Parts: sequence; C-alpha cells; structure tokens
Amino acid sequence: MQIIASTVSLTIDDIAASQAFFTTHLGYSVQAAADGFVSLTRTDAVDIVLLARGIQVLPPEQRDQHAAGLILALTLATGLQDQEKRLRDAGVEITMPLREEPWGERLFQVTDPNGVIIQFVEWATPDNA
Repeated sequence: MQIIASTVSLTIDDIAASQAFFTTHLGYSVQAAADGFVSLTRTDAVDIVLLARGIQVLPPEQRDQHAAGLILALTLATGLQDQEKRLRDAGVEITMPLREEPWGERLFQVTDPNGVIIQFVEWATPDNA
C-alpha cells in the first residue's frame, strides 16, 4: 500500500464559516468546491473536506452526524507561542491556552465556528528526559 495523501472529512452545519476560518487563519486554500462541499489544502498539512450536514453523497446513516470528539492536531516545527499570539491578535478565541505537558508536548487549542477543535503542537525536551 502506498498512501499519497491524507484527508480529514468533517460533516458540519456551516461550510462557509469553517471555510473562512481555515483559509483566513490557518493558511488553507480551496482546492474544489460545490454546493455543500469544499476541499481545502495546504502543502504541509492534512487536507480537509467540509461536508454540509444532510448532504446526499453520504450514506443515510452518516448524513446527520456532526464532527464531534475530533481534535485536528497540527504539529509545528517552531514558533508555537508566536502562532498563539497571531491568532489571538486576529480575534480568534484561544479555547485552551498555551501549556506544556510533562512529557514535552507544548500545545494550545482554538475552535472553529462549527466547533471543530484545532490543536497546535510543538515538541520540547521534557524536564525529566
């Protein structure tokens, strides 16, 4: 098996709001769009497909589901604190402030208009390494 790309597909209520959030604040661009569907891409991250809840392309048992319990984690090489400040300055609510876990993970979270949690991660050397 040779995987050539990875995509996360999220079923949400307001495609336009999430599309604007991901393109404005997270640097994604629109790869394709149609009624109830948009495909977002970045060269350095997982692609994202946004589907409108109830869209007929999904099997009936999936049409009314909502993206929940999912955290989209984006790992940064450096500059985590700068990204938190940039987003805060842009008016994005930081829903989990920057913190460092004992195992060396530094992270913060934001939430898009549809409740999709985006976590930004940077790995540091843990104190007890």
